[in-house]
Amino acid sequence: RLVSVAAVAALAGTVVVGAPSAANAAPQCATANFVTQCAGAGADGAPYMMIAAANFNGTVFIWSHGIRPAINIPATLAPVGPYTITNAAEPGPLASAGDLSVVNALVAAGYGVAGSGYSRQSLNVTEALAANVELISTFKKKFPTTTKVIAWGNSLGTMHSQKLVETNPDLVDGLVLACPAANPSNAMISYFGDALYGFKAFFDPSIKVGGYSTDPATRQAEQLANIGKVLTVLGKLSAGLSSGAWPDTASPAGKALAAAGIPSRSALLLVGAMAGIPTRSKHVDGTSGPTGAAETYPLAVAPAVAILENMGTVGVAGSLLLADGELLTGGKVFDNSKTDYAARVAADRDIYSFAFSGNSAVDAMLGALAATPRETADAAALAKVPSLIGLKGEITKPTVMIAAESDEYTPASIAQWYVDSYGDQFAKAKEAAMAAAKSSRNYQAPVNKLVMLWAKTAPKYSKFTAAGSPDLSATPGAGTGHCLYTSAQWLAAAKMIANAVNTGKFPNQGPITTAAKKVGLSYDKKFRVPTFKSLA
Repeated sequence: RLVSVAAVAALAGTVVVGAPSAANAAPQCATANFVTQCAGAGADGAPYMMIAAANFNGTVFIWSHGIRPAINIPATLAPVGPYTITNAAEPGPLASAGDLSVVNALVAAGYGVAGSGYSRQSLNVTEALAANVELISTFKKKFPTTTKVIAWGNSLGTMHSQKLVETNPDLVDGLVLACPAANPSNAMISYFGDALYGFKAFFDPSIKVGGYSTDPATRQAEQLANIGKVLTVLGKLSAGLSSGAWPDTASPAGKALAAAGIPSRSALLLVGAMAGIPTRSKHVDGTSGPTGAAETYPLAVAPAVAILENMGTVGVAGSLLLADGELLTGGKVFDNSKTDYAARVAADRDIYSFAFSGNSAVDAMLGALAATPRETADAAALAKVPSLIGLKGEITKPTVMIAAESDEYTPASIAQWYVDSYGDQFAKAKEAAMAAAKSSRNYQAPVNKLVMLWAKTAPKYSKFTAAGSPDLSATPGAGTGHCLYTSAQWLAAAKMIANAVNTGKFPNQGPITTAAKKVGLSYDKKFRVPTFKSLA
């Protein structure tokens, strides 16, 4: 107990041990109040950090941080900028925001923590894999009593963790995948590409969906310009939400729709529907309305407002990631030359009929899309995508997954893909066990390796200003936003996976349900979200 208290005291305030050492050199370590902190640089120069206390129990959590842009973003592109490329190491969740509560609690409880900053930012699965393998080896050399390794990460970091266990199963004993970005090859390419294509088709034909320049400086200028255009369109759409006014940058097809009396918010909603963007956002629950419009607002306006808020993330991320994907593959990676957008929105046109302005308006908007030139990927570039971001998605080690129902960056569809894939995997394992039992007369049931924890979106959470607009300063609703998990939720997942790794299995449904509920999460095997529209 004394050591645990001392560990918290030592970590509070800082987790940095000076500058990282030269690549491949021994880590620089310092011990104070029973806590040892180390900093170093891997073979590729990526900085890393390791922490363990005197009561180290042999289990280390290897953290993989989420995506960071690979280019600098100026303050003129607020709220996206200012941002300067960084490869600073992170030892655990929330640490990048200066919150060390999770790291402190784990170290105090006897666990080790470690994380790399990686030598490359943005799409860096290859670099992260090498860094994590090396980091595990380095940690074990410094702390030779290490017996268990738990890989965990958020957003793109989940892809790093999953890739680590798929390629090096002997190194990892358990996983925590939060707001997972791991996905079947090009599902996320389609998600971002379809959204940008819709904006290009309706609101600004100069927006790029792909085809960025190969020259680094030119490509970066194009990315920043594209982000600026997306933000500008969003601002103009926001100003025209009530009136239905279209941006002055609208395409000829968009201007024709405006002349036909179709409000811009209906086209905005169509873009969200065809890409699969959530129709609930951090500040729009889809069921509440301002005073005087409590009944009409949820039906006519709210879905488009949610898309508007979510598109700020999707449009910016797409501008960064599609360009980076082209850089790594050597050509265009988004292709909608054969996409049937009418089929994509078929189930939505009745649900959101009022917000779409009726079926005639939907047909007119789909006609405008059909008349807009499509994007065609480079076959050679597309063939390289699986090697960069492709995963099998198999669950071979105890895994705890956390996902928000209305995450606009890494849609809940990714988690659903994992759940469905594991359902098939588990069914096959059960069939194999039954077949083996026929000869051995001893049935050995397969052990469940996946616990799916949902942050469900609350029915009502919207707040409105006196002017009747959503209050964007209000606390985001539960189950919305990207990776907005509390320290209690992170620690609950950490405790759950650590116990499973030690015992070899997860507890029965009751204890999991109770533990999840205490931190505002849900363990509900009957709950499911829609799959990716591009995979339907």
